[in-house]
Amino acid sequence: MRAALPDPSTCYQGPLYRALNPIWARDPLSGEGARRHGGRFNAKGRAALYTAMTIMGAVAEANQIGRPFEPVTLVSYIADLDNIFDSLNPAHLAAHGISAADLAADDWRLQMMARGTSRAQDAAEALIAAGYHGLIAPSFAKGAAPDARNLVLWHWPTLTLIDTEHRLK
Repeated sequence: MRAALPDPSTCYQGPLYRALNPIWARDPLSGEGARRHGGRFNAKGRAALYTAMTIMGAVAEANQIGRPFEPVTLVSYIADLDNIFDSLNPAHLAAHGISAADLAADDWRLQMMARGTSRAQDAAEALIAAGYHGLIAPSFAKGAAPDARNLVLWHWPTLTLIDTEHRLK
């Protein structure tokens, strides 16, 4: 039996998608790119998988830095996940003292450069310490649909890559 989390956690079962840098195409479950560079919801040194709940959401997330669209490898997974924090739930945010504005801050990269981590990364670390495996968040990518949702994972033992023809090996 798992330890109870301080507030109700969300489960997610279903498909997830990533448009990942082709450098990582041979290891689409590694989270290594995020570990090396850091991301909105993971500090450098913390592996993470940034997934989207729709294919178009994954494509919107692929190139956020404002340069021309770069090549990506689109992959899909079947997920059976628990202990997921729903950042769209105001009660969950309040219970953990997390600001929705901190999660959405456009300047998270500048914060990371100035102080080593951003406020969103600090919130993610607190959630990980509380036992969460991931976080559901709105997409902050320019051009993403208003209802686009991402699922960022810090722990993913029950995530299965769909590659029945072994194209990524």
